[in-house]
Amino acid sequence: MNFALNLLARLGSWVRDHVEGVGYSARTFFYMLGVSPGLLRRPRLVIEQLHFIGNYSMLIITLSGLFVGMVLGLQGYYTLNKYGAEQSLGLLVALGLTRELGPVITALLFAGRAGTSLTAEIGLMKAGEQLSAMEMMAVNPVQRVLAPRFWAGVVAVPCLASIFSAVGIFGGYLIGVKLIGVDEGAFWSQMQGGVDIYKDVFNGFVKSVVFGVAITFIALYQGYEARPTPEDVAGATTRTVVISSLMIWWLDFMLTALMFSK
Repeated sequence: MNFALNLLARLGSWVRDHVEGVGYSARTFFYMLGVSPGLLRRPRLVIEQLHFIGNYSMLIITLSGLFVGMVLGLQGYYTLNKYGAEQSLGLLVALGLTRELGPVITALLFAGRAGTSLTAEIGLMKAGEQLSAMEMMAVNPVQRVLAPRFWAGVVAVPCLASIFSAVGIFGGYLIGVKLIGVDEGAFWSQMQGGVDIYKDVFNGFVKSVVFGVAITFIALYQGYEARPTPEDVAGATTRTVVISSLMIWWLDFMLTALMFSK
């Protein structure tokens, strides 16, 4: 009996703590949105963070997009060739990248590269009492530190996803047309005729925006709420990758079900 009561008490405490955490994170999110209009007076803060987050992620995004497109072109050709449909290789590569692989893989790479960097940066600022010093000087750290990084991440992820998809299509073109010998006219014409701007490209763009919002806020929140110790800052970076990755896959499923179910 005592064991069952203790188990129930622990379960209730776990649920209460997580509900409290969700509520506090939601309050922080909406508070950050509320103070964001103040950034219109200082757009340089967002531009600096966009350079730090976006430009420094460009290399890994570009190389990954190229190799993913090349693999997709190679595997797609082997599959389509069995049914005599290798002329549709361009359409397969374009749809796979714009709908799914471009936004998802970009988001995962962004979480691993930029997300952990943001968490560590905010966590170290808190451990070094820089955020407390801002509050002592009547500077709002949420507006001055978190909001510029958040909006920079929201802008950066769709841009990086677009670059990933474009480079991936070029990689599929190199493999399919230049290496294997698929007809170049058929490659591009099938792609042009089968890819819809709204259903495919725009929906992929919406996915990347949602991923950018989720990843950037998770990274900033984990760093902002980390205890000012080296161990907890290190744990916060790990939590950023784990939570962001799971959130990306869950959001991807939900958005795909809403966008492409009709």
